[in-house]
Amino acid sequence: MEILGIDIGGSGIKGAVVDTKTGKLVTERIRIPTPEPSKPKHVAGVIAEITKILAYKEIIGAGFPAIIKKGIAYSAANVHKSWMRADVSGIIAEATGCKVVVLNDADAAGLAEVRFGLDKKQTEGTVLFLTVGTGIGSAFFLNGQLMPNTELGHLKIRGKDAEHRASDAARQSLDLSWKEWGKSFTEVLKTYEFLFNPDLIVLGGGISAKYDKFEEFLKIKTKIIPAKLENLAGIIGAAMAAAEDLQI
Repeated sequence: MEILGIDIGGSGIKGAVVDTKTGKLVTERIRIPTPEPSKPKHVAGVIAEITKILAYKEIIGAGFPAIIKKGIAYSAANVHKSWMRADVSGIIAEATGCKVVVLNDADAAGLAEVRFGLDKKQTEGTVLFLTVGTGIGSAFFLNGQLMPNTELGHLKIRGKDAEHRASDAARQSLDLSWKEWGKSFTEVLKTYEFLFNPDLIVLGGGISAKYDKFEEFLKIKTKIIPAKLENLAGIIGAAMAAAEDLQI
């Protein structure tokens, strides 16, 4: 199936039509800056613009940065507070005229990486997928099956959200060297390791393309690998969720 996947981020809203059998994009990737303020009508308007550019009128899959249950947002840490308890799928559907399936953005990216980035052996046991960018998103898998809405970026570490200590945005705002940031990120990873004891950690998001710059500074026991799909994972996973009518 060829389905439009939308990745809603803090700085940009991205979309492309995806062949969900191969995980390949079949149209150009459209990116439009996330509006300020990022209220529901403004974000939905951008998604409607992307569907118009791509002349798309079928089902849409969307990854959204919040806890999502049956299309409703139950958190709003990295989006405008007016999204709390909002019907995300309904709002986007009204703006686009399309049926919409919505899930957490990191869950979407993780789905794509587990399906198209990892080999079968790597999906055995517990896999923790992390997107590291504006924040830290997480997706947890047991034998390839998603355990949705983990939101580990908001886990408190010494009284502070993990993502406020070790996201890529935190690295840039504090002007940290890769070694300094690696130390902070190691603290976060060790906490996840202690609590969940995963068999594999996969690092996604924009920072995955820079893995060689900080790999040596990550000091944990669990095996870590960079994601293969990088920033396309969210779009691909959102489209996959729509193709499978995934209702979380």
